[in-house]
Amino acid sequence: MSYSNKLSNNVHWVGVNDRETELFENLWPLPYGISYNSYLIVDEKVVLVDTVKIDYQERYLEKLMELTNGRPIDYLVINHMEPDHSGSIKELMRLFPEMKIIGNNKTTGFLKGFYDITENIKEVANGETLDLGKKTLEFHITPMVHWPETMMTYLKEDKIIFSGDVFGSFGAINNSIFDDEIDPEFYEDETIRYFSNIVGKYSPLAAKHISGLKELDIDMVASTHGPVWREDPEYIIDLYHEMSTFQAREGAVVVYGTMYGNTKKIAEEAAAGLSAAGVKDVKLYDASKTNKSYLISDIWKYKGVILASCSYNNELFPPMEALIQALENRGIQNRFFGFIGTYSWSGGSLKRMDDFSEECNINVVEPKIKNQYAPTEENMGKAFNLGKNVGEKIIKGAEIKNEC
Repeated sequence: MSYSNKLSNNVHWVGVNDRETELFENLWPLPYGISYNSYLIVDEKVVLVDTVKIDYQERYLEKLMELTNGRPIDYLVINHMEPDHSGSIKELMRLFPEMKIIGNNKTTGFLKGFYDITENIKEVANGETLDLGKKTLEFHITPMVHWPETMMTYLKEDKIIFSGDVFGSFGAINNSIFDDEIDPEFYEDETIRYFSNIVGKYSPLAAKHISGLKELDIDMVASTHGPVWREDPEYIIDLYHEMSTFQAREGAVVVYGTMYGNTKKIAEEAAAGLSAAGVKDVKLYDASKTNKSYLISDIWKYKGVILASCSYNNELFPPMEALIQALENRGIQNRFFGFIGTYSWSGGSLKRMDDFSEECNINVVEPKIKNQYAPTEENMGKAFNLGKNVGEKIIKGAEIKNEC
């Protein structure tokens, strides 16, 4: 029985699927699971590219033993030291004590810190190559996408880029690892959610390194999470370029924080205004009921954002505060923002939104709404007009000038 999927001659996927973990990094929901992708190259030298989370190493090692047929692993390339990709290193070192670990000058510190490994390490520089016999590896250092030691490994003869977390997505692989044998649309939303939450903070660096791949002839993109893109590798490269350069699609997200429903009423009126302006794709979310990973994802996806929040203890409602902090942290850019603040005796919600817009240099779409107590007829009308104004800018393709 074969446990592998062949990417090309003597190149195999030896990853595993995790359908048990509920929260990735103990933060982000995994309703569809996630894959940990590892790749085996069998040439005159046997090379393993990344490993898997320690919880799944028994299954992982079964695959390796079947495919190597008793041959030792000569090299282990570590593109990323996060434990979901490096968790099986110590067991591999025990099984293959002569195996050399390949990484860059930042990898060594992580190997020492996580696993107390200081020997059998080969440091490589950007652009350096490694001859395997018939095949050649070329290393591309990509610091801070999204850890300091991250890199990509290019298999020159097969034109495969082993890209680490870049080009990855949430979602376990259910039937095949390849894009031409699955429904890629299923993974698109999970790719955007993965990027915006995990890699989004480092978007400028991701954009830089993705642009640097133009010099390579790429037939296949093999990341550490999600499908392997062989039929249309440009699709995932273009999607990551879109996300890392803060491009957005025609649509809008309205997120509200409410305790007793008053802010919800105003937010719904803003959503109606968006629709009246001709925006067809409008997402309306209660920040208390929807995990912020989905809110961040759709804000990354769409041009329009309207945030409506009540005050709480003289500050912003906590779920909305968490969302705004996440957007600040990720340096969100190039969106049309509208703000609605509600309160009974303290205007803390709108003040926090003002601070956010000033810190991120956001050109706020008017009118900015401040409502005391239950929503007034006047403010309901303003909310409709706010939605309509944001919607018209989206539909007309107005120039966006904001940068966090």
